Amino acid sequence: MNHAARLAALEELLLAHQGLWQAQPFKQARPDWCTEYPELTAALLTLDETQLAQLSQDEAALWPVLAAYLPSLAALSELCRLPRLPGGALSDPGPHFANHIPGRKWQQIQAFSAALGPGQGPWLEWCGGKGHLGRLLSWQYGQPVTSLEWDGALCEDGERLARRSGITQRFERLDVLTPAASLQLPGRHALALHACGELHRQLLREGVAHGVAALDLAPCCYHHLQQGDYQPFSPQARLRLRRDDLRLAVTGAATAPARELRRRDQEMAWKLGYLALHGQLTGEGYKALRPIDKSWLRGDFAAFCRWLAAREGDTLPAGPDGEPDWAALEQLGWQRQRETMRLSLLRQGFRRAIELWLVHDMACYLETHGYRVRVGEFCASALSPRNLLISARRETK
Repeated sequence: MNHAARLAALEELLLAHQGLWQAQPFKQARPDWCTEYPELTAALLTLDETQLAQLSQDEAALWPVLAAYLPSLAALSELCRLPRLPGGALSDPGPHFANHIPGRKWQQIQAFSAALGPGQGPWLEWCGGKGHLGRLLSWQYGQPVTSLEWDGALCEDGERLARRSGITQRFERLDVLTPAASLQLPGRHALALHACGELHRQLLREGVAHGVAALDLAPCCYHHLQQGDYQPFSPQARLRLRRDDLRLAVTGAATAPARELRRRDQEMAWKLGYLALHGQLTGEGYKALRPIDKSWLRGDFAAFCRWLAAREGDTLPAGPDGEPDWAALEQLGWQRQRETMRLSLLRQGFRRAIELWLVHDMACYLETHGYRVRVGEFCASALSPRNLLISARRETK
Protein backbone atom coordinates (compact mmCIF):
# COMPACT_ATOMS: atom_id res chain seq x y z
CA MET A 1 0.00 0.00 0.00
CA ASN A 2 1.49 3.35 -1.00
CA HIS A 3 1.54 6.31 1.36
CA ALA A 4 -1.45 8.12 -0.14
CA ALA A 5 -3.60 4.98 -0.08
CA ARG A 6 -2.68 4.21 3.51
CA LEU A 7 -3.35 7.81 4.54
CA ALA A 8 -6.81 7.64 2.95
CA ALA A 9 -7.63 4.28 4.53
CA LEU A 10 -6.50 5.39 7.99
CA GLU A 11 -8.49 8.59 7.66
CA GLU A 12 -11.63 6.67 6.66
CA LEU A 13 -11.35 4.38 9.67
CA LEU A 14 -10.62 7.21 12.11
CA LEU A 15 -13.49 9.36 10.86
CA ALA A 16 -15.93 6.43 11.06
CA HIS A 17 -15.02 5.76 14.71
CA GLN A 18 -14.34 9.28 15.94
CA GLY A 19 -16.81 8.97 18.80
CA LEU A 20 -14.86 6.02 20.19
CA TRP A 21 -11.33 7.46 20.29
CA GLN A 22 -12.25 11.03 21.22
CA ALA A 23 -14.25 9.95 24.29
CA GLN A 24 -12.11 10.16 27.44
CA PRO A 25 -13.10 7.91 30.37
CA PHE A 26 -11.01 10.08 32.71
CA LYS A 27 -13.41 12.95 32.05
CA GLN A 28 -16.59 10.88 31.72
CA ALA A 29 -16.98 7.79 33.90
CA ARG A 30 -19.09 6.02 31.29
CA PRO A 31 -18.63 7.36 27.76
CA ASP A 32 -21.63 7.07 25.43
CA TRP A 33 -20.13 4.04 23.70
CA CYS A 34 -20.52 2.03 26.94
CA THR A 35 -24.29 2.06 26.41
CA GLU A 36 -23.95 1.24 22.72
CA TYR A 37 -21.50 -1.63 23.30
CA PRO A 38 -22.35 -3.16 26.72
CA GLU A 39 -20.61 -6.47 26.03
CA LEU A 40 -17.33 -4.74 25.18
CA THR A 41 -17.70 -2.55 28.28
CA ALA A 42 -18.21 -5.58 30.52
CA ALA A 43 -15.28 -7.43 28.95
CA LEU A 44 -12.91 -4.51 29.51
CA LEU A 45 -14.02 -3.88 33.10
CA THR A 46 -13.41 -7.52 34.08
CA LEU A 47 -9.78 -7.61 32.88
CA ASP A 48 -7.30 -8.47 35.62
CA GLU A 49 -4.10 -6.46 36.20
CA THR A 50 -1.92 -8.81 34.16
CA GLN A 51 -4.27 -8.67 31.18
CA LEU A 52 -4.55 -4.89 31.48
CA ALA A 53 -0.77 -4.46 31.51
CA GLN A 54 -0.33 -6.71 28.46
CA LEU A 55 -3.02 -5.03 26.37
CA SER A 56 -1.87 -1.55 27.38
CA GLN A 57 1.63 -2.27 26.10
CA ASP A 58 0.91 -4.49 23.09
CA GLU A 59 -1.42 -3.06 20.47
CA ALA A 60 -1.03 -6.16 18.30
CA ALA A 61 -2.66 -8.11 21.14
CA LEU A 62 -5.26 -5.40 21.83
CA TRP A 63 -6.63 -5.06 18.27
CA PRO A 64 -8.18 -8.58 17.99
CA VAL A 65 -9.74 -8.20 21.46
CA LEU A 66 -11.50 -5.02 20.34
CA ALA A 67 -12.38 -6.44 16.91
CA ALA A 68 -14.17 -9.37 18.57
CA TYR A 69 -16.81 -6.86 19.72
CA LEU A 70 -16.37 -4.27 16.96
CA PRO A 71 -15.72 -6.16 13.68
CA SER A 72 -15.21 -2.85 11.86
CA LEU A 73 -11.88 -2.54 13.71
CA ALA A 74 -10.47 -5.69 12.10
CA ALA A 75 -8.67 -3.46 9.56
CA LEU A 76 -6.60 -1.80 12.30
CA SER A 77 -4.05 -4.60 12.43
CA GLU A 78 -3.25 -4.49 8.71
CA LEU A 79 -3.31 -0.70 8.41
CA CYS A 80 -0.94 -0.28 11.35
CA ARG A 81 1.60 -2.89 10.28
CA LEU A 82 4.81 -1.37 8.94
CA PRO A 83 8.10 -3.02 7.99
CA ARG A 84 11.28 -2.73 10.00
CA LEU A 85 13.61 -0.65 7.88
CA PRO A 86 16.76 -2.58 6.93
CA GLY A 87 19.83 -1.40 8.77
CA GLY A 88 23.47 -1.68 7.82
CA ALA A 89 26.14 -2.84 10.24
CA LEU A 90 27.86 -0.07 12.18
CA SER A 91 31.52 -0.15 13.11
CA ASP A 92 32.22 -0.15 16.83
CA PRO A 93 33.42 3.33 17.89
CA GLY A 94 34.95 1.94 21.08
CA PRO A 95 33.83 1.71 24.72
CA HIS A 96 34.36 5.38 25.56
CA PHE A 97 32.32 6.87 22.69
CA ALA A 98 28.99 6.48 24.49
CA ASN A 99 30.14 7.18 28.06
CA HIS A 100 27.94 10.29 28.30
CA ILE A 101 24.82 8.74 26.75
CA PRO A 102 22.14 6.82 28.73
CA GLY A 103 21.93 3.20 27.59
CA ARG A 104 18.48 3.29 26.00
CA LYS A 105 19.22 6.57 24.21
CA TRP A 106 22.47 5.15 22.84
CA GLN A 107 20.63 2.09 21.50
CA GLN A 108 18.07 4.36 19.82
CA ILE A 109 20.85 6.43 18.22
CA GLN A 110 22.56 3.28 16.93
CA ALA A 111 19.31 1.88 15.49
CA PHE A 112 18.44 5.21 13.84
CA SER A 113 21.96 5.55 12.38
CA ALA A 114 21.97 1.98 11.06
CA ALA A 115 18.78 2.66 9.09
CA LEU A 116 20.29 5.66 7.23
CA GLY A 117 23.44 4.60 5.46
CA PRO A 118 25.90 7.19 4.05
CA GLY A 119 24.65 10.75 3.86
CA GLN A 120 23.38 12.47 0.75
CA GLY A 121 25.43 15.54 1.64
CA PRO A 122 26.92 17.09 4.76
CA TRP A 123 24.87 16.11 7.83
CA LEU A 124 22.69 18.71 9.55
CA GLU A 125 21.46 17.65 12.99
CA TRP A 126 18.20 19.46 13.90
CA CYS A 127 17.71 20.03 17.66
CA GLY A 128 21.04 18.29 18.23
CA GLY A 129 21.51 18.58 22.00
CA LYS A 130 25.07 17.44 22.62
CA GLY A 131 25.25 16.12 19.07
CA HIS A 132 25.49 12.41 19.92
CA LEU A 133 23.66 11.31 16.76
CA GLY A 134 25.65 13.57 14.47
CA ARG A 135 28.91 12.58 16.14
CA LEU A 136 28.26 8.87 15.54
CA LEU A 137 27.29 9.41 11.89
CA SER A 138 30.28 11.66 11.23
CA TRP A 139 32.61 9.10 12.82
CA GLN A 140 30.95 6.26 10.93
CA TYR A 141 30.97 7.78 7.44
CA GLY A 142 33.66 10.46 7.62
CA GLN A 143 31.29 13.27 6.63
CA PRO A 144 31.17 16.63 8.41
CA VAL A 145 28.16 17.46 10.58
CA THR A 146 26.59 20.70 11.78
CA SER A 147 24.46 20.43 14.91
CA LEU A 148 21.81 23.07 15.61
CA GLU A 149 21.00 23.56 19.30
CA TRP A 150 19.66 26.56 21.23
CA ASP A 151 21.21 25.63 24.61
CA GLY A 152 24.73 27.03 24.77
CA ALA A 153 25.84 24.65 27.55
CA LEU A 154 24.87 21.64 25.45
CA CYS A 155 26.76 23.08 22.48
CA GLU A 156 29.92 23.45 24.60
CA ASP A 157 29.63 19.89 25.88
CA GLY A 158 29.09 18.64 22.34
CA GLU A 159 32.13 20.48 21.04
CA ARG A 160 34.32 18.85 23.71
CA LEU A 161 32.98 15.39 22.83
CA ALA A 162 33.56 16.03 19.10
CA ARG A 163 37.19 17.07 19.71
CA ARG A 164 37.74 13.95 21.82
CA SER A 165 36.31 11.78 19.00
CA GLY A 166 38.45 13.47 16.34
CA ILE A 167 35.55 14.28 14.00
CA THR A 168 34.47 17.39 12.10
CA GLN A 169 31.39 18.60 13.98
CA ARG A 170 30.37 22.24 14.23
CA PHE A 171 27.73 23.54 16.63
CA GLU A 172 25.46 26.48 15.86
CA ARG A 173 23.55 27.95 18.79
CA LEU A 174 20.22 28.56 17.09
CA ASP A 175 16.49 28.31 17.72
CA VAL A 176 15.34 26.04 14.89
CA LEU A 177 12.03 27.92 14.67
CA THR A 178 13.86 31.03 13.42
CA PRO A 179 14.79 31.84 9.79
CA ALA A 180 18.51 31.62 10.63
CA ALA A 181 18.19 27.88 11.18
CA SER A 182 16.40 27.35 7.86
CA LEU A 183 19.30 28.94 5.99
CA GLN A 184 21.43 25.97 7.05
CA LEU A 185 19.26 23.49 5.13
CA PRO A 186 20.01 23.82 1.39
CA GLY A 187 21.98 20.86 0.08
CA ARG A 188 22.23 19.19 3.49
CA HIS A 189 21.13 15.79 4.75
CA ALA A 190 18.92 16.79 7.68
CA LEU A 191 18.47 14.56 10.75
CA ALA A 192 16.04 14.73 13.65
CA LEU A 193 15.71 11.94 16.20
CA HIS A 194 12.66 12.60 18.41
CA ALA A 195 12.26 16.27 17.62
CA CYS A 196 9.08 17.39 19.35
CA GLY A 197 5.93 18.73 17.73
CA GLU A 198 6.44 22.05 16.04
CA LEU A 199 10.19 21.42 15.81
CA HIS A 200 9.84 18.47 13.44
CA ARG A 201 7.01 20.17 11.52
CA GLN A 202 9.27 23.21 11.00
CA LEU A 203 12.02 20.95 9.67
CA LEU A 204 9.59 19.41 7.20
CA ARG A 205 8.23 22.73 5.93
CA GLU A 206 11.57 24.52 5.75
CA GLY A 207 13.40 21.48 4.40
CA VAL A 208 11.05 21.37 1.43
CA ALA A 209 11.15 25.16 0.96
CA HIS A 210 14.95 25.27 1.00
CA GLY A 211 15.63 22.14 -1.04
CA VAL A 212 17.20 19.88 1.57
CA ALA A 213 18.94 17.00 -0.21
CA ALA A 214 17.69 14.33 2.17
CA LEU A 215 15.78 14.11 5.41
CA ASP A 216 15.52 11.43 8.10
CA LEU A 217 13.02 12.21 10.80
CA ALA A 218 11.66 10.28 13.79
CA PRO A 219 8.81 12.49 15.06
CA CYS A 220 7.83 12.81 18.71
CA CYS A 221 5.35 14.69 20.94
CA TYR A 222 2.91 15.56 18.16
CA HIS A 223 0.73 17.48 20.64
CA HIS A 224 3.28 20.27 21.03
CA LEU A 225 1.55 22.88 18.88
CA GLN A 226 2.24 26.57 18.73
CA GLN A 227 -1.49 27.29 18.65
CA GLY A 228 -4.87 25.86 17.68
CA ASP A 229 -5.46 22.40 16.21
CA TYR A 230 -3.21 20.33 13.99
CA GLN A 231 -3.04 21.64 10.44
CA PRO A 232 -2.58 18.75 7.97
CA PHE A 233 0.17 18.98 5.37
CA SER A 234 -2.02 17.23 2.78
CA PRO A 235 -4.66 19.55 1.31
CA GLN A 236 -7.02 16.61 0.70
CA ALA A 237 -7.03 15.54 4.36
CA ARG A 238 -10.44 15.75 6.07
CA LEU A 239 -9.46 14.64 9.58
CA ARG A 240 -8.99 17.44 12.09
CA LEU A 241 -7.10 16.61 15.27
CA ARG A 242 -7.20 18.54 18.53
CA ARG A 243 -4.34 18.70 21.02
CA ASP A 244 -5.96 15.95 23.13
CA ASP A 245 -6.19 13.73 20.04
CA LEU A 246 -2.51 14.28 19.30
CA ARG A 247 -1.63 13.51 22.90
CA LEU A 248 -3.35 10.13 22.51
CA ALA A 249 -0.81 9.21 19.82
CA VAL A 250 2.05 9.35 22.35
CA THR A 251 0.46 7.63 25.35
CA GLY A 252 2.44 4.41 24.93
CA ALA A 253 4.32 3.63 28.17
CA ALA A 254 6.06 0.39 27.22
CA THR A 255 9.48 1.76 28.18
CA ALA A 256 8.49 3.40 31.47
CA PRO A 257 10.00 1.84 34.64
CA ALA A 258 7.65 0.21 37.17
CA ARG A 259 8.18 2.97 39.73
CA GLU A 260 7.09 5.59 37.20
CA LEU A 261 3.98 3.58 36.29
CA ARG A 262 3.03 3.27 39.98
CA ARG A 263 3.35 7.02 40.41
CA ARG A 264 1.25 7.56 37.27
CA ASP A 265 -1.49 5.34 38.71
CA GLN A 266 -1.39 7.12 42.07
CA GLU A 267 -1.59 10.55 40.46
CA MET A 268 -4.58 9.48 38.36
CA ALA A 269 -6.40 7.93 41.33
CA TRP A 270 -5.83 10.95 43.58
CA LYS A 271 -6.90 13.38 40.87
CA LEU A 272 -10.08 11.38 40.29
CA GLY A 273 -10.72 11.33 44.04
CA TYR A 274 -10.27 15.09 44.17
CA LEU A 275 -12.59 15.57 41.19
CA ALA A 276 -15.23 13.53 43.01
CA LEU A 277 -14.85 15.86 46.00
CA HIS A 278 -15.04 18.91 43.72
CA GLY A 279 -18.29 17.56 42.26
CA GLN A 280 -19.76 17.00 45.73
CA LEU A 281 -18.89 20.54 46.82
CA THR A 282 -19.94 22.42 43.68
CA GLY A 283 -22.38 20.17 41.83
CA GLU A 284 -20.26 20.71 38.71
CA GLY A 285 -19.06 18.08 36.27
CA TYR A 286 -15.51 17.47 35.10
CA LYS A 287 -12.97 20.19 35.81
CA ALA A 288 -9.68 20.36 33.92
CA LEU A 289 -6.66 20.29 36.23
CA ARG A 290 -3.29 21.76 35.41
CA PRO A 291 -0.17 19.60 35.99
CA ILE A 292 0.58 19.07 39.66
CA ASP A 293 3.73 19.38 41.71
CA LYS A 294 4.97 15.77 41.91
CA SER A 295 6.14 16.33 45.50
CA TRP A 296 2.45 16.42 46.50
CA LEU A 297 2.30 12.68 45.86
CA ARG A 298 4.74 12.00 48.72
CA GLY A 299 2.21 12.98 51.38
CA ASP A 300 -1.21 11.53 52.05
CA PHE A 301 -4.38 11.92 50.02
CA ALA A 302 -5.92 14.55 52.31
CA ALA A 303 -2.84 16.77 52.08
CA PHE A 304 -2.84 16.34 48.28
CA CYS A 305 -6.47 17.54 48.13
CA ARG A 306 -5.77 20.53 50.36
CA TRP A 307 -2.83 21.62 48.19
CA LEU A 308 -4.87 21.16 45.03
CA ALA A 309 -7.90 22.99 46.47
CA ALA A 310 -5.73 25.95 47.47
CA ARG A 311 -4.33 26.17 43.96
CA GLU A 312 -7.69 25.71 42.24
CA GLY A 313 -9.55 28.14 44.52
CA ASP A 314 -11.91 25.49 45.92
CA THR A 315 -13.11 25.94 49.51
CA LEU A 316 -12.97 22.74 51.56
CA PRO A 317 -15.18 22.13 54.62
CA ALA A 318 -13.47 23.00 57.91
CA GLY A 319 -13.78 21.69 61.46
CA PRO A 320 -13.89 18.16 62.88
CA ASP A 321 -17.50 17.58 61.84
CA GLY A 322 -17.14 19.12 58.41
CA GLU A 323 -14.07 17.21 57.19
CA PRO A 324 -14.62 15.21 54.01
CA ASP A 325 -14.44 11.43 54.28
CA TRP A 326 -10.91 11.21 52.94
CA ALA A 327 -10.71 7.41 53.06
CA ALA A 328 -13.94 6.98 51.08
CA LEU A 329 -12.88 9.60 48.51
CA GLU A 330 -9.48 7.99 48.02
CA GLN A 331 -11.12 4.59 47.63
CA LEU A 332 -13.50 6.07 45.06
CA GLY A 333 -10.52 7.60 43.24
CA TRP A 334 -8.79 4.22 43.01
CA GLN A 335 -11.98 2.56 41.81
CA ARG A 336 -12.35 5.21 39.10
CA GLN A 337 -8.66 4.78 38.21
CA ARG A 338 -9.10 1.03 37.69
CA GLU A 339 -12.18 1.56 35.52
CA THR A 340 -10.60 4.42 33.58
CA MET A 341 -7.52 2.36 32.70
CA ARG A 342 -9.67 -0.48 31.38
CA LEU A 343 -12.19 1.59 29.45
CA SER A 344 -9.34 3.63 27.96
CA LEU A 345 -8.11 0.53 26.15
CA LEU A 346 -10.67 1.18 23.42
CA ARG A 347 -9.26 4.66 22.90
CA GLN A 348 -5.70 3.34 23.01
CA GLY A 349 -6.54 0.90 20.24
CA PHE A 350 -6.53 3.90 17.87
CA ARG A 351 -3.32 5.57 19.03
CA ARG A 352 -1.04 3.90 16.46
CA ALA A 353 -3.57 4.63 13.70
CA ILE A 354 -3.52 8.33 14.63
CA GLU A 355 0.27 8.39 14.73
CA LEU A 356 0.51 6.66 11.36
CA TRP A 357 -2.01 9.07 9.87
CA LEU A 358 0.22 11.95 11.03
CA VAL A 359 3.38 10.31 9.67
CA HIS A 360 1.79 9.49 6.30
CA ASP A 361 0.40 13.02 6.09
CA MET A 362 4.04 14.20 6.26
CA ALA A 363 5.24 11.50 3.87
CA CYS A 364 2.67 12.48 1.23
CA TYR A 365 3.70 16.13 1.60
CA LEU A 366 7.31 15.19 0.88
CA GLU A 367 6.32 13.05 -2.11
CA THR A 368 4.31 15.87 -3.68
CA HIS A 369 7.44 18.04 -3.45
CA GLY A 370 9.72 15.69 -5.32
CA TYR A 371 11.07 13.33 -2.65
CA ARG A 372 11.30 9.55 -2.69
CA VAL A 373 10.00 8.50 0.74
CA ARG A 374 10.18 5.39 2.92
CA VAL A 375 8.24 4.99 6.16
CA GLY A 376 8.98 2.21 8.60
CA GLU A 377 10.17 1.25 12.06
CA PHE A 378 13.83 1.84 12.87
CA CYS A 379 13.73 -0.04 16.19
CA ALA A 380 11.44 -2.22 18.31
CA SER A 381 8.69 -0.48 20.26
CA ALA A 382 10.17 -1.89 23.48
CA LEU A 383 13.23 0.28 22.84
CA SER A 384 11.15 3.33 21.94
CA PRO A 385 7.37 3.65 21.35
CA ARG A 386 8.26 6.51 18.98
CA ASN A 387 10.00 4.17 16.56
CA LEU A 388 8.72 5.49 13.20
CA LEU A 389 11.17 6.87 10.67
CA ILE A 390 10.34 9.08 7.68
CA SER A 391 13.26 8.75 5.27
CA ALA A 392 13.19 11.07 2.24
CA ARG A 393 15.62 11.57 -0.64
CA ARG A 394 15.24 14.33 -3.21
CA GLU A 395 14.61 12.96 -6.69
CA THR A 396 17.21 14.02 -9.24
CA LYS A 397 15.91 15.16 -12.61
